[in-house]
Amino acid sequence: MWKYSKKLEYPVKIAKADPAMAKLILSQFGGPDGELGAAMRYLSQRYGCPTPEVKGLLTDIGTEELAHFEMICAIVYQLTRNLSVDEVRQGGFDAYYIDHTTGIWPANASGSPFSANYFQSTGDVIADLHEDMAADEAIA
Repeated sequence: MWKYSKKLEYPVKIAKADPAMAKLILSQFGGPDGELGAAMRYLSQRYGCPTPEVKGLLTDIGTEELAHFEMICAIVYQLTRNLSVDEVRQGGFDAYYIDHTTGIWPANASGSPFSANYFQSTGDVIADLHEDMAADEAIA
């Protein structure tokens, strides 16, 4: 099916913790237009495609979104590792920290958990592609 190379597509090397930035970047992980939603969107919608080529394309895109998902998680992890209690509080990361400490959990910047309600899969390839483009545009 897939071959996983066990390394990030692009290396992530963050030296300084920044919980406030991590809180914002979490939305790119589990927010309405984040990488988790994008991967699920493409991998779900592929089944409604009329040709094997289009199915393959959406599978490729969905897989690429999973690679983005992995990089975002690495960024959040590196921004939150070794935080002091004061850094957690000052960075506004305390509400997240109470439930997840520095674990990576799909949520948006305000703390709402990821939901499949963030994306659509209608079975109509044109409607689905419009929805895909709208979600991509929202984060551009």
